[in-house]
Amino acid sequence: MTSIRPESIDPAPLTDLVAGLGLVGPVPGGLTVSGIALSSGEIRPGWLYVALPGTRRHGAEFAHAAVDSGAVAVLTDDDGAARLADLSVPVLAADDVRAAMAEVSARLFGRPAERLTTLGVTGTNGKTTTVALMEAALAAAGRTPGTIGTIGFRLAGRELPSGRSTVTTPESPDLQALLAVMAERGAEAVAVEVSSHAMALSRVDAIEFDAVGFLNLGRDHLDFHASMEDYFNAKARLFEPGRARASVVWIDDEAGAEIARRVAEHGQGRLITVGTGAGADYRMSGYRAVPPLGGVATVTRGGEDLPLELSLPGEYNMTDAVVALAMLEAVGVPAEAALRGLRTAQVPGRMQKVDLGDGAPLVVVDFAHTPQAVDAALRSLSGIGRLICIVGCGGDRDAEKRPHMGAAAARLSDVTIVTDDNPRTEDTAAIRAEVMAGAAEALPAGAQLLEVPGRRAAIEAAMSRADGDTVVAILGKGHERGQILADRTVDFDDVEEAARAWGCGREEGVPDA
Repeated sequence: MTSIRPESIDPAPLTDLVAGLGLVGPVPGGLTVSGIALSSGEIRPGWLYVALPGTRRHGAEFAHAAVDSGAVAVLTDDDGAARLADLSVPVLAADDVRAAMAEVSARLFGRPAERLTTLGVTGTNGKTTTVALMEAALAAAGRTPGTIGTIGFRLAGRELPSGRSTVTTPESPDLQALLAVMAERGAEAVAVEVSSHAMALSRVDAIEFDAVGFLNLGRDHLDFHASMEDYFNAKARLFEPGRARASVVWIDDEAGAEIARRVAEHGQGRLITVGTGAGADYRMSGYRAVPPLGGVATVTRGGEDLPLELSLPGEYNMTDAVVALAMLEAVGVPAEAALRGLRTAQVPGRMQKVDLGDGAPLVVVDFAHTPQAVDAALRSLSGIGRLICIVGCGGDRDAEKRPHMGAAAARLSDVTIVTDDNPRTEDTAAIRAEVMAGAAEALPAGAQLLEVPGRRAAIEAAMSRADGDTVVAILGKGHERGQILADRTVDFDDVEEAARAWGCGREEGVPDA
């Protein structure tokens, strides 16, 4: 991973970095630290190496290599410390090494979150969209925005190139360094996608957000969490005392209603409720689709009606926008500017229209990879034209959602094409079979169900069946530019593949296979 680090950082005394954390081990006076990493390959002279326990190996195994690269001390757990009794640099043990790592990282980089307006959003679906909506609204209000999430890191509308070790929320050393870089380069506000993994692994510890938002809870990540209860509680941690100055919660969702109850009970920070009921602080009503891809609604708050317009389809995107609006107003962004930014916001890989020219089908690429997201995406496209859906599921991830995703696709599509997503180490045919089983059971009379191995072939099959009155929904990978196989990642972009397939089909006469 190529980490983003500030241009300059003043070395900090190790005694200051670990003060009050209850660590066990020697802390020599005069020892300074100029960086922190949890990968031995990233260590530079003067850095602190964090040796974490892993699912297969312990980071302590790489501590000697880290010292050879210049590490001046090691932070680890009791097991790691026992393995490193003979190490030539100080070894410090923490009861909760990840929490300690987050606090040390924040101190080392000068607590950058305190120099920024920070907004954190969580939910099974919609985090990326909500962050992008807030980015557009902040820019419209004249505030230089930064964003951190699934589609990368952005500052003032431009991507910050970086390799990355996580899908959504960076590990705490990288996150704190990234916030420091954004503050250094002029960011005024930063919107962060906060995943359940991030909460469970203490990645956003040591940050008190100015505002946090909750969107929804659906089935996902049960390959990581032991149960739905565990998954919910991980997300709910973002709304515990001391996490944020304001909590914005979509209370139409049952999990959201429980989070709002907990926030009201502990009474720390401001609670702002969002929903469609009369009791919500921000009440959304009158949603109406604006074909082909857009929508309008009214938001009522404080007795005032605000017109909310989006260039994204689907009521679920509008709910994200209302949460975004409430979060933005909570940190002082004027409603007029926020609404102006929301009106034109676009999100790569989230209901993204593929421009194919006149007479072409409406092709939409979306990241939907849960049953709820598939259902929401397809409902937003229903009624526009004949609907063809391409759907698949990733390997080495929660397998139980696969038939439910297939069923969600088949129920709402005229043609459902089951294909491959990111198979990783699993057998592609076995994954497709699980999706097909759910799709076949839910298939309405008169609808078609096809299994097409190979994502490129599936897109070609869809485009060969499409015309100007057709909607083609390509779901699952969204913004991703690669396909993850067992031994490598190959270049693959759904947007580019759809454009190529349409062009080839018209030029070469691809038959309706």
